[in-house]
Amino acid sequence: MFQKHGKACPKTGKETLWISELLGGARLSDIKYNHDLLVAKASSKSGLCVACKGSKFLCGKTRCPIIVRVNQLVKALPLIKGEDLDGASPPSVFVGRIGYPYVYAGPMVPPVHVDTSLYDTPELWFGKPIDEIVGFRSMLIRGKHRVHVQKFEEAGKIVEKTRELALAVRPVDVELTFKKKPRGFVFVDDYVQPFGPSAPIRRLRVGSVRWDSHVEKAFEDTDLKAANAVLELYEKGVFVTRIQRAFSVGAFGLKNKRRFVPTRWSITAVDSIISKALIEKIKGFPEIGEYRVYESRYLDNQFEVLMVPSAWSYEAMEAWYPGTVWNPKGKSVVMYSDWEGYNGRTTYAEIGGCYYAARLAVCEQLVKEQRQAAVIVLRETRPGYIMPVGVWQVRENVRNAVKQKPLTFSTLREALNHVATQLQIPLQHWIARSTLLRNMLYQKRISDYIQTST
Repeated sequence: MFQKHGKACPKTGKETLWISELLGGARLSDIKYNHDLLVAKASSKSGLCVACKGSKFLCGKTRCPIIVRVNQLVKALPLIKGEDLDGASPPSVFVGRIGYPYVYAGPMVPPVHVDTSLYDTPELWFGKPIDEIVGFRSMLIRGKHRVHVQKFEEAGKIVEKTRELALAVRPVDVELTFKKKPRGFVFVDDYVQPFGPSAPIRRLRVGSVRWDSHVEKAFEDTDLKAANAVLELYEKGVFVTRIQRAFSVGAFGLKNKRRFVPTRWSITAVDSIISKALIEKIKGFPEIGEYRVYESRYLDNQFEVLMVPSAWSYEAMEAWYPGTVWNPKGKSVVMYSDWEGYNGRTTYAEIGGCYYAARLAVCEQLVKEQRQAAVIVLRETRPGYIMPVGVWQVRENVRNAVKQKPLTFSTLREALNHVATQLQIPLQHWIARSTLLRNMLYQKRISDYIQTST
């Protein structure tokens, strides 16, 4: 059926053949495929899939992520006719991180000539089903070209054209010649995001490109620091994801300090830069006058955003059910938490990019209202979230929450009692894991003592 890549098992030394059994299962037998184009990879620890074969949901998920990925990949694969491909890039580029500082970078191009702008605009994805999101990702064929992140100007025309594409404001016609026919990969792992087929680039041709005028101005200003460029573009209304794309190809910063940044890192860097600047504005605003709860649910992620009348502080909490992305084999719920006080934090949040994506969303709302608050974002991830789709869903989920009219309460306890009705995990577990909630519930502020004494 599919081409299989086995991995040696440390205990037996034998190739793990369970992948063959899985991909030969009845649930996949009706899917049209080309064995030269689709490759399956997995570790020897994922043997649960052998017994399941995508039908028994032994992992605890509500749907099989492998089947969802394959269903979308096989829609793109027949459109790949050989080593040559042409299509309208959304625009989209990708910079990898494996092997840093030598990484693979290049354009992502769907093999179609239609309005593809939606394929890489996460700001417009909220509310769409996971199949459609996976479909967007699977249709983008990734060209790869090896480049040193600091010496990209020496990497030739392919990198030069990739940078031009990254700054485009609308879809661009692209012609690609690969060194070999692109292939899709199905990783039988819970933590792998969906992505399309890929292959090394031999030649790249880019049609007429229209740049975003604001991005172009920042690109040409080699005396403007990268962080300042990010903030100026954000203030002018440029989509965060468009800023992140340009940031990843070294479009901003002082002339001699520009470099390529892996896509994953550029996303978090831009979220962090913008939210950090917004926090400084927030500190000058008056505190909110009531306890607020905002809510949003999407892709089986339940978000509860609690705002407390207080000086700025922030905490992001996540709870993952067994069978979900970051708790695939656990037997109990796993919880994570990171926080910062009024003066911020100096270390990278263990939660990762989700921490900064949610922070940006809540800061946007507070700046809009010109108010200050302590904010706690609680995320409960349930089995319906069958695969990671990117930190954009956290940013857009929280943005959606704070767009709604908040529920207001007179006390913290009242607000928490409501939150408890929306979450399946008992409230005491959240409180036990939270630094800010414990401080708010069990430590009196100086102002409380002053009010009592008077």
